[in-house]
Amino acid sequence: MRIGQVARATGTTTRALRYYEQKGLLTANRTTAGYREYGDEAVTRVRNIRELQSVGFTIDDIRLFTGLLDRPVPTTFTVVNTEVCGTAMHIAQRRLRAMGERIERLAALYDELARRLDVPPLSVGTD
Repeated sequence: MRIGQVARATGTTTRALRYYEQKGLLTANRTTAGYREYGDEAVTRVRNIRELQSVGFTIDDIRLFTGLLDRPVPTTFTVVNTEVCGTAMHIAQRRLRAMGERIERLAALYDELARRLDVPPLSVGTD
């Protein structure tokens, strides 16, 4: 599969695929003419990379468990007795905490601006 085909199949850009390759998340063989050739597993891998990025994982985070990228990303994370899954869980928990802190900061900024504009405050995470 050529780079353009993988890009279309995954809804990403060829530039992103080259970046993933540069970062060691994706590998391609080269044809004699120098074109990148990807295996069918590249589509699953790229979809997983994009899904993990969409929930807050960084490229560096994802690189720590590249061995898990060729199978579907689970809908829930559970602890499994492998070091890679434990690492993934730790990273996911750290990212979740960071997102919560960012949401709190943004909500406080929103409330301050709303107060100045005499608009009702935002109620986020106030149970």
